[in-house]
Amino acid sequence: FIRYFCSSYMQIEFSKYQGTGNDFILIDNRQGQCDNLSQSDIQFYCDRRFGIGADGLILIQLCPDAAFEMVYYNADGSQSFCGNGARCAVHFAGSLGIDTRSVQFKAIDGFHFAAQCGDEVKIHMQDVHEIIKDGSDFILNTGSPHYVSMNSDHSVETVVAFGKSIRYSEKYIQDGINVNLLAIEDDGIRVATYERGVEDETLSCGTGVTAVAIAMHYAQKTEHTAIKVQTPGGNLQVSFEHSAQGYKKIFLTGGAVHVFDGSIVIND
Repeated sequence: FIRYFCSSYMQIEFSKYQGTGNDFILIDNRQGQCDNLSQSDIQFYCDRRFGIGADGLILIQLCPDAAFEMVYYNADGSQSFCGNGARCAVHFAGSLGIDTRSVQFKAIDGFHFAAQCGDEVKIHMQDVHEIIKDGSDFILNTGSPHYVSMNSDHSVETVVAFGKSIRYSEKYIQDGINVNLLAIEDDGIRVATYERGVEDETLSCGTGVTAVAIAMHYAQKTEHTAIKVQTPGGNLQVSFEHSAQGYKKIFLTGGAVHVFDGSIVIND
């Protein structure tokens, strides 16, 4: 893809990954060749009609205190932590020769432990100390802010309409919030997510899956601390420990799949 007709450009290799349908562009930036990517560049590459197409773009960078740093951008160019993106980043880092069988990496919200076995990647999420009730709904931060509402209607129309009504409400319009609809099933839970930064429903959201699992446990006060979660893009599992101080040792586990490799041309 050539976006600009100019005399100075650089070709960058990338890999495309997906984690339960949440898809990402992965770039090895350990040499710093993509340090100057602009917000419009990221928006262009993530565009599904004019660019490569993805829910987000991830740079793998050198880090003095960990095996690597994951720099994550939403499709609109904003930054956050992404659970499914992190799982894909670990898988991609493994393809670069980094030992990801047991690894620590840095992200925007701090350091994370991860372990890869084949295409399955387990990510240690940040502790959750506060859950806010808003009527029958819940607000919590699992690396990104999430709003959780009990609703079994997961039609695209409902997910997008309800998601926008919360995300663009006066309370959340400035910083944004991800919105999740949660349905409780006999063998686990089912979730649909409207993601800020993508501004649409995505097939899966790792931090959202983590948020709904914790919200369900908090609401029902059950003894189950390993919860299966079904998303439109596939199944994940969230496990944790719970005490009066909150939730800790939170792990998100699921598949991360290499889809294809390619190259892009960017301004130098």
